[in-house]
Amino acid sequence: MTASPDPRSPDRRSLDRRLDAIGRQPFRARFHLRGRDRATAGLKGPATLRWHAYDLIAKRLAPAEPYKDGKQTPYRGHPVFVAQHATATCCRGCLQRWHGIPKGRELTRAEHVYVVDVICRWIEREMTDAP
Repeated sequence: MTASPDPRSPDRRSLDRRLDAIGRQPFRARFHLRGRDRATAGLKGPATLRWHAYDLIAKRLAPAEPYKDGKQTPYRGHPVFVAQHATATCCRGCLQRWHGIPKGRELTRAEHVYVVDVICRWIEREMTDAP
């Protein structure tokens, strides 16, 4: 799936289709919110997690050439990090391959919001599933 993200916020159905397709990949399918990351998501709530996602993406993914690109996202330690690996929003290479957002330039505001929407939708789906 390499179609460029719609500049408007995508609807829930299209996000779910994209997440379902990405989730069929064996590497991505093994990520779930568990333990401390799940507890953190429950305690912080959706609004705080959205703010954290926006901030983390701004610092670690939005620049044209992120520091340590491809290695900048830990596998655990925050629900957003887990979600980034599960949704292929962990590095610029994955963003290009799975979401059609090219490398080598700063994310636009619309792309930044799109990435946050993808991450937050994945967390929302995880939190509605049984632990």
